[in-house]
Amino acid sequence: MVELLDKVNGVCGELILRRVGADFEVIANGVFLMDTRNGESERLLVSVAADMVPGAARMLIGGLGVGYSLRAALDHPGVGEIFVVEREPSVIKWNRSGPLRDVHGDALADDRVTVIEADLVQWLEETEERFDALCLDIDNGPQWTVTKGNAQLYAHSGLDTLAERLRPGGVLAVWSAEASPAFTRRLKARFNEVQVLKVPVPNGEPDVVWLARA
Repeated sequence: MVELLDKVNGVCGELILRRVGADFEVIANGVFLMDTRNGESERLLVSVAADMVPGAARMLIGGLGVGYSLRAALDHPGVGEIFVVEREPSVIKWNRSGPLRDVHGDALADDRVTVIEADLVQWLEETEERFDALCLDIDNGPQWTVTKGNAQLYAHSGLDTLAERLRPGGVLAVWSAEASPAFTRRLKARFNEVQVLKVPVPNGEPDVVWLARA
């Protein structure tokens, strides 16, 4: 049974939050974006990145989603301050005071978390903040962006911007629902150390997490 919980005009267009059985789904412009069914690769995105940097790491999470990455960051002993950049006010609302709050145990209420309502691409270009780990999950992948403007984040110029936002020894982690050999090549051209992790999912091709360090 599908239950429509909310439908709004968001920054990226129409956003829908619905319940399907015991799980929640977010649909953007008629395209499936995320759900609460698994979340293993979203958790891995931050936990592996945190393992690679010093304790009390300063972390940026790009894209709040259903809060799985944020919960994993809060539960990791090596993570300190966490910034979450999310451009959709409704996604923030659904996680802060709506039905998604129980999915991650009210993670937004933790004192270590700062939520920034902004477009990640623009914010990264304007900020002077530096981080030990940048964990990005704002699209379904480098080749499957939610909006056209996000594509520049995965281009050579975007990787230069991301590298500038990292502290020495910092790690960039990027989530995707599919492989992208072209993106792997661009990462290797910009960063000295690149890992590609494939995470099996119940149906379809595995999720992918890239880890890169200058």
